Amino acid sequence: MLGPNGAGKTSTINMLIGLARIDGGSVFCGELEYDTQVDGRAQRLMGIVPDESNLYDEMTGFDNLAFCGALYGMPKADRLQRAGELIELVGLEAFAQRSFRKYSRGMKRKLTIAAALMHEPKILFLDETTTGLDVVSAREIRGLIKELNAAGTTIFLTTHYIEEAEQLCHRVAFLLDGRIIRCDDVVSLMEAATAGTTVQFAVAAAGREAVEAAASALRSAFPEYRIDVLSETEIRLQTTAAVNLIPLLMIFEELGQPVFEAKILRPSLEDVFVDATGLTAAKMAGNSGGGRSS
Repeated sequence: MLGPNGAGKTSTINMLIGLARIDGGSVFCGELEYDTQVDGRAQRLMGIVPDESNLYDEMTGFDNLAFCGALYGMPKADRLQRAGELIELVGLEAFAQRSFRKYSRGMKRKLTIAAALMHEPKILFLDETTTGLDVVSAREIRGLIKELNAAGTTIFLTTHYIEEAEQLCHRVAFLLDGRIIRCDDVVSLMEAATAGTTVQFAVAAAGREAVEAAASALRSAFPEYRIDVLSETEIRLQTTAAVNLIPLLMIFEELGQPVFEAKILRPSLEDVFVDATGLTAAKMAGNSGGGRSS
């Protein structure tokens, strides 16, 4: 679920996990259906990683996991074995006996994910999991998410990082002002944006006037194309049809403008998101100041 802070991502998760009552509609979890509030039957199928850690500072990493296992009603031998397995899974073996308060932010996030996995849930809810992490920690968390999903865990992820959604998710919903603007698998979202062709040319730095002249010649020869000057060295062509580059390159050659590069641009999930919502990635990043969605 991709959207800016305040779009309703955390509120949606709270309804799905039973922390908020449902005003209308229904929640389905497996064969279970709820129209007021999700109960313990569904919650036993869920692992929940909140945007802020809910573990205990004074306890070690291992003891935190074992305690979570006790809360889930796991026998002692099972929870100790499972805690050891999860400590290894998230790469915290060397810090298992260190108190949680001494963990780095990234280590705390890893252990919080491990705690949510103690009872082997069928679905894992992750709320803004990589927000505020350094680059290395964020990459490690994303790698862990991929591993868990590949092993069969369904993951419901909220984020305001467009590139994270594109990298991790099979299906994406764009959420804005409490409404789902678009929802589909990533392949279908991308296919919808590839109906046309965009070609970008890089030419010699001959000045704005020379580049404008080249763009004007292209427009005259190919009125069906949209031609835009991006800079003193770049021209972009857009069309809904396939493009034959040879006639275009001949025009540049006739004008004495050698083309150093001609590349076909593929749309990204960001392009699809901007088209659907009107929000840019810069605006999304700008409102990621750590406040909770509501």
